[in-house]
Amino acid sequence: MPELPEVETVRRDLDREFAGKKVKSVQVTGVRSVRRGTKAQLAKRLAGRTFKTAKRKGKYIIVVLDSGEWFVIHLRMSGQLLKSTPKAPKPKHTHVVIDFTQGSQLRFVDPRTFGEVFVVDPAKLAEEAPDLAELGWDPLDDPMLWVDFARMVLSRRQQLKALLTDQHVIAGLGNIYSDEVLHAAGLRYDRQSNTLTVQEVRRLFRAILEVVHEAVAARGSSLADEQYVDLHGRPGSYQEHHQVYGREGKACLRCRATIERTKWGGRSTFYCPSCQV
Repeated sequence: MPELPEVETVRRDLDREFAGKKVKSVQVTGVRSVRRGTKAQLAKRLAGRTFKTAKRKGKYIIVVLDSGEWFVIHLRMSGQLLKSTPKAPKPKHTHVVIDFTQGSQLRFVDPRTFGEVFVVDPAKLAEEAPDLAELGWDPLDDPMLWVDFARMVLSRRQQLKALLTDQHVIAGLGNIYSDEVLHAAGLRYDRQSNTLTVQEVRRLFRAILEVVHEAVAARGSSLADEQYVDLHGRPGSYQEHHQVYGREGKACLRCRATIERTKWGGRSTFYCPSCQV
């Protein structure tokens, strides 16, 4: 699933390429892409509207329309937003196509159909999109003092990976970046959050910020399936800097011990048994 760095990369591309452009028409063919409201309602609320700016909350991309409403995109497992031209062949699994009066086209492609698009009035966010309204701290956009972070972490009794991937606590991190953050901080995935020392909390806070910013600078991670690409169809490069994720059986780049993989919450978790405590 695209996580904060990948979604932020697409958001920046979207803002750069489509801010100020007016929607001409909308075609929705995906049966699962619109789950809040109807296809016709989505098309009506977008047609004739101008994209003002693109924002992000956690893993959600938010396009602010000139009507004041938000056009929201969640890529989920395999969703892609791609800039194109009307004459270019459509990739398989293209479920939403937005044509602009200037001639460009925005496509929502989603092979596994878990992603969604919808339009919401921000004044009714808590009612119509509570999952978006209840997101936690955004490490990229929300300034936070480390002492406030410490209070948040130490007041909870959660395994660290559960805490890092809880979108109500920290918005945007998922399976890949929680593993990378925990390795950078030298902490095990199953360590209880309320057992951390002050020094360990500092390391965790610093690791979150450093990993997220470095991954955004590398335009995210594209794994072997290359399901994540940016707005122009190009993969990211942060996978080349992964310290543990996907490196089972290889030497830890810090201590040379062997990276191990285990199942946590139904997902693969990668860690160093030697330098993560």
